[in-house]
Amino acid sequence: MRYPRNDRSAARRSLAALCCALLLATALPASRAAADLAGAARSVPSAELVGKGRLTFLGFNVFDAELYAPGGAYRSSAPFALKLTYLRNFKGKQITESSIKEIRRQGGVSGGRLASWEQQLRSIFPDVARGQSITGVRTAGGSTLFYSGNRKLGEIADPAFTRKFFDIWLGNRTRDPQLRAQLVGTGS
Repeated sequence: MRYPRNDRSAARRSLAALCCALLLATALPASRAAADLAGAARSVPSAELVGKGRLTFLGFNVFDAELYAPGGAYRSSAPFALKLTYLRNFKGKQITESSIKEIRRQGGVSGGRLASWEQQLRSIFPDVARGQSITGVRTAGGSTLFYSGNRKLGEIADPAFTRKFFDIWLGNRTRDPQLRAQLVGTGS
């Protein structure tokens, strides 16, 4: 079947538009995750959203949590990023104290090591306003990086800290198993 010259041009343009749309559709999830993770995306290759949920305490919304991992498959021994978007204002000191309290509750950490981690966290965590995010990244080497947007806040290069810190939300002994299930899935 032959098309007049005008119809062949229109068909080529339609085909080109369809190809561009397909390329954009496949590129959007990765670019969306990269945009959501900002600077942290560099440490989690091919990051995709694994799950998300909201922490509430005594009826108050505290933060929204999003877990990202390569290909959307979470493994505690591989790189991942946990982004917390705060729904209230918090002092960095409060975030630090709450984190250390939850690590202490898990057990298995000496007082001296907890004191060292607390000192490091105090120098890392800023005060946050409603709507601001802090992203914690478990790196391939087992250290923890912290970001606020594109700004690196700091690093704790102790794999024991990394395990205990992320277990606050992702471990089997978390205080909020429902949030954990929303983040990692019930089968993890």
